Amino acid sequence: MSSHVKKSMSNNSKTPKKITSPLGSKDKRIPTMTDVAKLAGVSQMTVSRVMRKSGYLSDDIVSRVHDASEQLGYVHNRLAGGLAGADSSLIGVVLPNLQNRVFSEVLSGIVGAASDNGVQPVFGVSDYSQTTESTLALDLLAWRPQGLILSGIEHSKKLRETLASSNIRIAEIMDTDGPPIDTCFGFSHRLAGKEMAIHLLEKGYRKFAYVGSQHALDLRAKKRYKSFSKTIQAEGAQLVTQRITEHPSSTLVGRECTESILNGDDKPEVIYYANDDLAAGGLMHCLAKQITVPEQVALAGFNGLTFLEALPQRITTTRTPRFEIGTAAARFVTGQTTRDSKSKKQVFDVSIIAGETS
Repeated sequence: MSSHVKKSMSNNSKTPKKITSPLGSKDKRIPTMTDVAKLAGVSQMTVSRVMRKSGYLSDDIVSRVHDASEQLGYVHNRLAGGLAGADSSLIGVVLPNLQNRVFSEVLSGIVGAASDNGVQPVFGVSDYSQTTESTLALDLLAWRPQGLILSGIEHSKKLRETLASSNIRIAEIMDTDGPPIDTCFGFSHRLAGKEMAIHLLEKGYRKFAYVGSQHALDLRAKKRYKSFSKTIQAEGAQLVTQRITEHPSSTLVGRECTESILNGDDKPEVIYYANDDLAAGGLMHCLAKQITVPEQVALAGFNGLTFLEALPQRITTTRTPRFEIGTAAARFVTGQTTRDSKSKKQVFDVSIIAGETS
């Protein structure tokens, strides 16, 4: 407990009695404003004023209330006034990126399915930061949505605990490699990486390179890379070089990394890219430098984005069902579909599209 919480208020001479967080209780009771007031040693009205940022309050009181709220996992209900007791017509959505075509297609599926049920999605962008994701998710919870959709299954410990006790539907999307908070909708990135490795090995390639970006943040791409690398090495093939940049993924980054790899001493037979944007950049470099694909170097991407159809050569890739995943997640959090209490996972199939670059 914070030292602030241990102090007595001038209007309360007794040290506030510590209460047990509902997150640790068997009934997983949702913490209330009354619980926060008891733990902080203030009145419920004071807690309300702190949450609403109304009137003058000392820094000490504000700190004590926030410390108690954080310890309990309390989320203030901004709809507690006129809309209290009413059914929310909102769902919260936190995605890592909207510039990426993958998540714009996911969002299209979410919006379509939500509107079919008369529900409006409210969304935020985390830029692959768990800290930002946690802040956005807690802020969305304050509006008491019907449900919440998050990308991936890796989140901060505090957010997982809060969501587990939120008593609303939580959908985690685009990944199934791990235990979900409630229900996840997606596919195995480890399996996707393995299957592409097997496909390229069966083509006869034995010297591989890899291009990725922001592995510290994009944990799903990192899973594919590790599985891909493990699979080729188990078959006696080599990962001769790699380029993992800290810059956001783009066609330009893919072009620059490909140039760096092909100018190196140990040239690969095939380059596996973390996504189609990077792979398209690799193809553009090869075309500009008159490097024949796949004769001099083969290329493979991930996601199966529609823009690949407009390229001079169709890139080999893994097609993922982005729109379908968004649709299924939105139907779940709006109550159009029921929970599967056994598996807690809805696994979608992905498929390798053998293009002209391998």
